[in-house]
Amino acid sequence: MGCSKNLVDSEVLLNQLERGKYEVVHDGSGTGFDAVFVNTCGFIHDAKQESIDMILDYAEAKKRGDIGKLYVMGCLSERYQKDLETEIPEVDRYFGKFDLKAMVDELKVTFQPEYIYERKITTPSHFAYLKISEGCNRSCAFCAIPMMTGKHKSRTIESLVTEARYLAKKGVKEILLIAQELSYYGIDIYGKSRLVDLVNAISEIDGIEWIRLHYLYPTKFPYDILPVMRENRKVCKYLDMPLQHIANPVLKNMMRHVTREETEALIKRIKEEVPGVAMRTTMLVGFPGETEEDFEELKAFIEETRFDRLGVFPFSNEEGTYAYKHFRDKLSDEEKQERADEIMEIQQQISAELNREKIGKTFKVIIDRQEGEFFVGRTEYDSPEVDGEVLVTSAKPLQKGEFIQVKITGAEDYDLFGEAE
Repeated sequence: MGCSKNLVDSEVLLNQLERGKYEVVHDGSGTGFDAVFVNTCGFIHDAKQESIDMILDYAEAKKRGDIGKLYVMGCLSERYQKDLETEIPEVDRYFGKFDLKAMVDELKVTFQPEYIYERKITTPSHFAYLKISEGCNRSCAFCAIPMMTGKHKSRTIESLVTEARYLAKKGVKEILLIAQELSYYGIDIYGKSRLVDLVNAISEIDGIEWIRLHYLYPTKFPYDILPVMRENRKVCKYLDMPLQHIANPVLKNMMRHVTREETEALIKRIKEEVPGVAMRTTMLVGFPGETEEDFEELKAFIEETRFDRLGVFPFSNEEGTYAYKHFRDKLSDEEKQERADEIMEIQQQISAELNREKIGKTFKVIIDRQEGEFFVGRTEYDSPEVDGEVLVTSAKPLQKGEFIQVKITGAEDYDLFGEAE
């Protein structure tokens, strides 16, 4: 459950168990499993409820005798272990987010740390996530993640290059760098940001053709990554930078340590230094104290800036956060959702207009799968699962993971249509 960082944790566990002679399945359904692990999310209310519902479903399966042991791991378990043990005692054991060895030991498998960088890849085999750090040193008022993951902790460049080489040998062509935020990478172990060095090192690995960057915060942005994005052909001109809001009063209350003026200057510089860059962002609406004026300012900013990709979350008042302790949550869930829907209506129109501008142009596309008459792929401006896709027609069969040139022939709000050249 939850984010791509959890997926990487699951893949590492699956590999350890498979090396211990277990037959392992990711997102399996049905009956007859000796053990089931539910890797949970503890980020916001809806994600927590989804994880709890999944645990309860498997608890019922265990009562029926359809499965053997039931284990729970991940962020929800890290955050609420004692409560969960009381509320759902059917679970055989709860593990925190960093209890890999304990989980392996529980199944009587010898933990093999020398293979810690090997994973059972559960994504399509041509792309994979590479988690470069854990934790976060920022203290945004709304965010519970540091309570679960702790302070920022980078992995070494050497270990990440080793893992990236392993992924390349497994057929991975696109690597998505992920962390709670990439900007801090290396500061804790090298004394300064080493994101550029890491990206350059991975780009030298044979077989890797695309490197994609997820979650660079606007505060203390690492400007030295911009020339790399512009000049290194393997680095996608794609930047995922969660802004959360633009109105200064809201940014201050959110403890984002950035102003509207600084944000606009940053966006302007990014677009100047990396021509053609696709920018993805995330907004948070309904934060305590967000007035109608603040919300209208946010809407106007989105209309003016015209982000290529945008997602939005209604504020979730998470216990233990600064906002939970110091602000009163004034808006109803319905009002928050209405604001989120308004933002997405604006973005839908922007996305449709930007997509129509692509008609007649040719793009490099990686093929992810086939659906009916179409081969479905993505440009370098689209990340898997969260962005749009290109539905391609071709006179000859196309293979998963194949890069092709596609001429765009049509556009919808989020997806494109094209012909293989």
